[in-house]
Amino acid sequence: MVLREKDLPRAERAALAADLRAILADVGGTLIVAGPDPLGGDAVHLPAAGPYPPPPHGLVGRSCHHQPELDRLTTEHYATISPVWPTKTKPGYGPPLDIAGLGSLVRASPIPLLALGGVETPEQVTACVQAGAVGVAVLGALMRAEDPTETAATLTSAYVEAVTPVLTQTRRGVTKVSTSGLRPTVPTQGSSLTARSGHGRPQPQTATREEP
Repeated sequence: MVLREKDLPRAERAALAADLRAILADVGGTLIVAGPDPLGGDAVHLPAAGPYPPPPHGLVGRSCHHQPELDRLTTEHYATISPVWPTKTKPGYGPPLDIAGLGSLVRASPIPLLALGGVETPEQVTACVQAGAVGVAVLGALMRAEDPTETAATLTSAYVEAVTPVLTQTRRGVTKVSTSGLRPTVPTQGSSLTARSGHGRPQPQTATREEP
């Protein structure tokens, strides 16, 4: 889960972070805080603009959108890449990468990439995994769903099914892929899910509160 709420005073954000960590502990989740301040934790998600170099926390992610931003990565553990498709949540971002563009950036990236932006259907989840993304981040599909839990379960199933062939092909010397990602926690308004697979470094788990 990624906590944003950047408009709150630090004391209130820290209190919210503590509450969320307690909830996530019950489902094996990780709280990632947007910005360089982990608010008492050890996981942050940074914007493409900085800071550089990233702070030396246990889990550091970065929002990226194109190759020049990927080229600046150093010790980050993962990055989101967006938008893959036009996004209703953040209209005007783009142009969309589409699956071909996603695959190209995945192959060029020094770290694991999560596909973000416009991911709403099982077919899109499958396409992102097949393009090489270690997972997907979902926001709008859950916020607009009549039953967010059912939507999360459907996308989870698509993710697990998509990574199963990769698991089957895993051999010595090949990165293992985990199917523990995209586990629904407690979907609420403003929440989104992140699916992930193993890529050698620590990975973000379960849900993001808002799209980075």
